[in-house]
Amino acid sequence: MRIALATSSYAPHVGGVEEHVRNVARTLRERGHDVVVWTIDREGGHGVRDLDGIAVWDLPAPLPARSFRSMLHFALRLPRAALQWRSAFRAHRPDVIHVQCFGPNGTYSRALAGLTHTPLIVSTHGETLADDNAVFSRSRLAVGSLRRGLAEAAAVTGCSLVAIDDLVARFGLQQGRGVVVFNGIDLDEPADDTKPEIDARYIAAIGRVQRVKGFDLLVRAFARADLPRDVLLVIGGGGPELDSLRALAEDLGVGDRLVLPGWLERPRVLNVQREALVGVVPSRFEAFGIAVLEFWRAGTPVVTTTHGGPPEFVHDGEDGLLADPENEEQLAAALRRLVSSSAERESLAAAGSARVTDFTWDRVADAYEGIYERVASAHRRG
Repeated sequence: MRIALATSSYAPHVGGVEEHVRNVARTLRERGHDVVVWTIDREGGHGVRDLDGIAVWDLPAPLPARSFRSMLHFALRLPRAALQWRSAFRAHRPDVIHVQCFGPNGTYSRALAGLTHTPLIVSTHGETLADDNAVFSRSRLAVGSLRRGLAEAAAVTGCSLVAIDDLVARFGLQQGRGVVVFNGIDLDEPADDTKPEIDARYIAAIGRVQRVKGFDLLVRAFARADLPRDVLLVIGGGGPELDSLRALAEDLGVGDRLVLPGWLERPRVLNVQREALVGVVPSRFEAFGIAVLEFWRAGTPVVTTTHGGPPEFVHDGEDGLLADPENEEQLAAALRRLVSSSAERESLAAAGSARVTDFTWDRVADAYEGIYERVASAHRRG
């Protein structure tokens, strides 16, 4: 099949949807499908590049705003953007257009699908919930476009039931139309085999350092847990809250035990996860929680949030611990429990290592292939 994956963001940018779409694109291509990626150029430009043997179209996606100046700017840019999206379609003529993480990419893909009578598939990655910029609370255009996209889509998927339920509750998705397709992970991704730079026992958390990820909640719980002095807290990742995390740790008396290495390349991420005593995913909300899969793959016991997708696949006390990160004592107790018990750490780590094999990219591709075939067949009949 000819498949267009229209994503809100793509490599070289780093994040959950970027990893998801890149791995799906590669897996589908390996299965013989003709795959193209359409993504948004953040500078409003246009270009075509090759990544992993797949054509990636960086496209502009101007949208109107309320001010007269913004409307004028949009009117001047729209004709060129429309032509470039149409060129992307004509170069590939996909059998299906699959929107991953609905944003401006979804608005333009929806319009293009309607004009070309191409089946549209929409996949949510929790963008309506884990949204620090509150786009779907502030923008009537974003809400309206998503509602129309869901109504017009031949199929809708979500990375978790909680993400789909939000589309039903707030954006008009018909109950029962959404299908859960969990995220995947590369079980063989290579780690950095050099000796870790952190020569101590430590608890680890990895991700972009922003409010929704809850790293400030983890710092508070770490301080409250009163762990042995030789246990450090490592939070790997860049982001806007690094300085405030440092200040918070100093205020709580654990500044000398907080390690903030900043943004880490993938092999080093895997190394940090593998060598950690405990892994933590303390998000205020996590649509799925791919970091849980990463700690499982690394053979590291994990504590994860009760907010969002993780409770849908983590079995509390069997392959991980669930804790409410906004309940400081509950999260602190989970940290104390694992740091103090090597037997429980080993048990959870072994169960997680076994469980992660259920979350391969082949399984994700299987689910999407089934949807593509059903949608394309219905389109041909109809």
